[in-house]
Amino acid sequence: MTTRWIRAALAGLAALTLSATGCGGGADDEAPGGTVTVFAAASLTEPFTKLGRDYEAAHPGTRVVFNFAGSSALATQVTQGAPADVFAAASPATMTTVTDAGDAAGTPAVLARNQLVIAVPKGNPDRVAGLADLARPGMKVALCAEQVPCGAAAKAALAAAGVRLTPATLEQDVKGALAKMKLGEVDAALVYRTDVRGAAEALDAVEFPESARAVNDYPIVVLKHAGNPAGARAFVDHVRSDAGLAVLTAAGFQAPPSR
Repeated sequence: MTTRWIRAALAGLAALTLSATGCGGGADDEAPGGTVTVFAAASLTEPFTKLGRDYEAAHPGTRVVFNFAGSSALATQVTQGAPADVFAAASPATMTTVTDAGDAAGTPAVLARNQLVIAVPKGNPDRVAGLADLARPGMKVALCAEQVPCGAAAKAALAAAGVRLTPATLEQDVKGALAKMKLGEVDAALVYRTDVRGAAEALDAVEFPESARAVNDYPIVVLKHAGNPAGARAFVDHVRSDAGLAVLTAAGFQAPPSR
């Protein structure tokens, strides 16, 4: 066996190994497929549901499963080991719970922004013009609890306006506050602009200047222990694409600062 033959054999073996590695690939190089489990803030329900359908149509054989709830509750579930591939929160502070716990695979990116409005019944029968009107005697107001992003934003806006009020109810996510309005159990609610747009047949939105002091950025991240990392990354890319932003802005969200 000559030295030349040995070298040729080794070169061939190396080439075969590289070819096999390239063809087989690791989990990170696989095309997106399977099920992607997404934990997302309740205020993202409508646009993310559409984005999920669009993603499935673009990737036949895939499935997107959502868990919509208050961001703080979802962050707790993630840090306690709940199986999820992607987390989209309604505030950077809530996302920090996940990143500080070491459960994020990389740096979260802001996908959109949202702002509060005062939700009132169609026609605004109580003539609410601003936050001060929510403190009028007899007004029943729904707020989100302070530990969730919509509640933290409401607290900041009310403080900026110098308004103090006792809410009739404190809800664990923005959909809960919106439900109280739809059921007629309160006269007004501090919710996101996007939520009122989605219920325009029953509600009107009253804009107020202090909402600019409480704009919420929505970060999204692939989770470190994702069962489907390739699918998770593909879904995040889809959400952050121009097509994804179009769906979000159509729902009333604002483009992130970098767009």
